[in-house]
This record gives sequence, C-alpha cells and structure tokens, in this order.
Amino acid sequence: MQEFFQWAGNFWWLIFPIMGMAGGAAKAWERGSKRRHERRLETLKVKAQLKTAEIEARALTQQAKRRGPSVVDTTASVAPNDLVARLFTEHDEITARWLDYELDVAKLIAFPAMSDGRQPLTAAFLRAKKTADALRPSSADAKVSEQQVTEYLQAVGDYAVAFEIAEKDARRLRDSTFTEPERKRLDRAQQLLKVAVDESATQAERNVAYKRVREELDGLILLSDEAVTVLEKQVAREISAPAEPSASPAPTAPESAAPATSTPEPERIKLPRRDDQS
Repeated sequence: MQEFFQWAGNFWWLIFPIMGMAGGAAKAWERGSKRRHERRLETLKVKAQLKTAEIEARALTQQAKRRGPSVVDTTASVAPNDLVARLFTEHDEITARWLDYELDVAKLIAFPAMSDGRQPLTAAFLRAKKTADALRPSSADAKVSEQQVTEYLQAVGDYAVAFEIAEKDARRLRDSTFTEPERKRLDRAQQLLKVAVDESATQAERNVAYKRVREELDGLILLSDEAVTVLEKQVAREISAPAEPSASPAPTAPESAAPATSTPEPERIKLPRRDDQS
C-alpha cells in the first residue's frame, strides 16, 4: 500500500487527463441514454395513440352492429397519418445526409470509411438502411397496422443511430486504414480534384485533372456510378467568359463558318473494385 501511495505521489498529475476522459465518457453515455429514453417515450406515445384509435374504431363497429347490418372496412388503418409523415421526414433526412457522402467525391476521399462496407459500423448502418427501406409504407396515407407502424418506427430509430455512429467513426478514422503510399495517393487525388472542378481552369486542364483523379483512386475507393455522373457534370461545366460592353451589336457569323465545337466531356474510366485486385 505504501508503494502505491508513493507511486501516486510521483504521478499525481495523471488525475487531470483521467478526469477529462472520464468526463467525456460520462457525457457521451448521458447523451446516448437521453436519446434512448426519448425513443422509448416516442414509442410509448405512438402505441397509446394507436391503441386509442383502435378502441374508437371498435366502438364505431359496435355501434354499427347495433344499428343493423352494414359494410365495415376491417382493413382501415388505425395509425395516425401525421406520425407516418413525420417518420418519412426523418427517414428522408438521414438518407440525404448519407447521399451527401456517397455523391461527393471530395467527402469520399476525406472520409473513405463511409463508403467502405467492410467497416463494421458502416456495414451495420447499411443493414439498418435496408431494413428501414423495406419497412417503409408506400405512402403516408397507406393503410398500415399498429404492428407495421411500430416496426417502422423502431427501424427509423435504428437507422438514425447507426448513421450517427458510422459517421463519427468515419470522421475519426479518416485515412488511417490506408498505408502511407495509399495516403499519399489520396492526398494527390484531393489536390487534383480541386483543379478538376475549378471554373478558372481551362477545359483541357480539368479533363486531365479528372483523369488523374480516377487513376489515383483506382483500387483505393470505389466510386458509385451516381458519384461519377455528378463529378463529370462538374468537370464538363462550360467556362463562362465575362461579356465585354460593346456599343454596336456583334457581327453575325457567315453561314460558311464552321460550327462551334461543343465542350468535350471527361473520359469515363471504368475502375475495378478494390477487392477484385487482391
């Protein structure tokens, strides 16, 4: 015991970083606990709303039976439409945040883990996305049961949490999962990408930079077809020259003049997956 106190006396300053780490962990746990609590309250509230609507529907059915035979729609939805609409909004917001990474090549280079399904947290997010998409009703006015709404509510909650966790992990990892030569290639690709989308550069310069970006990313990051399409539109964008003031109208070109050439589009390069090269 005396040795412990002697050691603690020599390293008393360690208490400050330890307290800082403990405080950060406590805050993170508190935020997660608060979100789980809010999700449970939301679930209980939804179940109460659904149960109330179901009781009212049963009461109307009993009244109809007492009045006499009539046609009752037993497939009618007991879920409030505003709840499904709110779930649709949250679902779409998460998907838009994910597409912001998936379609932006600069973000893919900066945070490659967001597009790497081999990363456990990214794979968990993609599974949660698939589940939420599968459980999503066809529309906010669709007839759904209490169980369907409850399952969709849980799926959207899992989808939101999985995205936040995957995003934080991708921002933490950045390019640390790559080797030193691979990180240098990613840095070159990031610099070349700035030239490829720079409006002040010539079209030829942008095309060359675009081609080199694709070459640097070959085998490192797999770009989706949608991301390539977005990038090619940025690269092939026409350079608008400032118009000079003129007192007289510009002369018309003679009919025999050669037609203006259209802006060349960047060459599309088909890149193999990283797994195929190993």
